[in-house]
Amino acid sequence: METKKTNKKFTIILIVLVTLGVVYGGYKYFHSLAHETTDDAQIEQNMSPIIPRVSGYVQKIYVKDNQYVKKGDTLFVIDNSDYLVRFEEAQAALLAAESNLEVSKADVGSAAAGVSVSAANAQSYTNSIENAKVKVWRATNDFERFENLYKNKSITKQQYEQALAAKQVAENELKVLQDQKAASDYQKKVAVSRSNVSSKQTQVAQANIKRAQAQLDAAKLNLGYTVVTAAIDGQVSTVDLQPGQMVQAGQSLFYIIETGDVWVVANFKETQLDKMRLGQEVEIKVDAYPDYKFVGEVTSFSPATGSRFSLLPPDNATGNFVKTVQRLPVKINFKNSNDKEKLSLLRAGMNVDVDVHLK
Repeated sequence: METKKTNKKFTIILIVLVTLGVVYGGYKYFHSLAHETTDDAQIEQNMSPIIPRVSGYVQKIYVKDNQYVKKGDTLFVIDNSDYLVRFEEAQAALLAAESNLEVSKADVGSAAAGVSVSAANAQSYTNSIENAKVKVWRATNDFERFENLYKNKSITKQQYEQALAAKQVAENELKVLQDQKAASDYQKKVAVSRSNVSSKQTQVAQANIKRAQAQLDAAKLNLGYTVVTAAIDGQVSTVDLQPGQMVQAGQSLFYIIETGDVWVVANFKETQLDKMRLGQEVEIKVDAYPDYKFVGEVTSFSPATGSRFSLLPPDNATGNFVKTVQRLPVKINFKNSNDKEKLSLLRAGMNVDVDVHLK
């Protein structure tokens, strides 16, 4: 009798278990038709690295671990003594370049005046030479007439010698004027050459001013870079920094995490993507806060699987190919209907479970 009761209880329990299994299996099956889930998902936030643009020794630190900061707040200051000296040197170099430009301009003015004077002298000599040529022509004609008359004994020797002297005087005057014009032309060439040199010196001086101004601007920038400020609103990570510590330009020191923007990156298997579309609603459960369900939506799909972004992506053409299911990162944004206070508690790297509603 007891054996029959035991068998009856076992049968009832088995039927209940089978029924529960069938119900649970049916639920999971129908749920899978309208949902895609994964626990390979994390909270993400923008993390802005704090990287100094200049090297130097840390003079003062204004922030502490996990402190909230606003955009533009001073994080720390680098000793600016060296950069201040370079700034003053650049200022002095600019003043010197500007002075050289003024001197060059004065030389250009003087050279231009010399060119004008030489040109005026050359023109004056040209006019005088033309007049002298007329005198030579007239004196030559007179001499030739007197020479013929002297041969015919029509004039005295004195008259002949006077004509010859007048001709020689006119020729000498012409030669002197020609020599003076040649000297004036040479002086003009020298003045023009000097003017050209002065003009080039002015151009060089102007180029030096631009270079000095650029160096001054660079020195001013570097001097400003000694004050490191926050680029965004957010929360500072661990500040592993001490006064007197030497930091290098380009060295990542710590981070500012932007608390105003948060999203989820879920890595779905490639076999789960068939029915997933942008805009589908997502139920999000954060492991740290299991009693609250967040709501989000699918906003974008990664252009490649996660393995393609790894440092050493697998090469399936090597002959060692083993087919494995790939995962594709999917970005999920939180909807505005979520509790703002709850959202503010989320931190980058937290694990979450996501359930995408396909229908």
